[in-house]
Amino acid sequence: MGGGWDGLPVVQWIAGNETVLLWLTAASLVTFVATLIAVPWWLERVPADYFTHARRQRKAAAVRHPVIRALEMIGKNLLGLFFLLTGIVMLILPGQGLLTILAGVLLLNFPGKRRLEAWIISRGIVLQSINWLRQRKGHPPLVLDK
Repeated sequence: MGGGWDGLPVVQWIAGNETVLLWLTAASLVTFVATLIAVPWWLERVPADYFTHARRQRKAAAVRHPVIRALEMIGKNLLGLFFLLTGIVMLILPGQGLLTILAGVLLLNFPGKRRLEAWIISRGIVLQSINWLRQRKGHPPLVLDK
């Protein structure tokens, strides 16, 4: 029995898949930077009433062509799936795994998503942090249903 780390299956896999690990690390770093830029950018620009019931009831003034709408939906969900999977990988590799998973979930479409978003945003420290960021950029605070 050798007794060293070289006999472990994980170490053997890593030694045999250095290129895969290099690509996963690169994807992790790119996603890390993307989330640092995209999340604050989105939070600054989301309408103040985005999470209110009244906002959900309004219809869009301009209706997009169904093909364009479908392509947008597919693209958004594919990006969300990419962020979700990359975030899961980042739980092991360097990067903001949980934040990236959250970004992925927020991009995906699924039943109950709006309720989940409102619950996350309504947490005291989360709402305070978002509104601080919005105030710094001259945007009004988010308004939530009570």
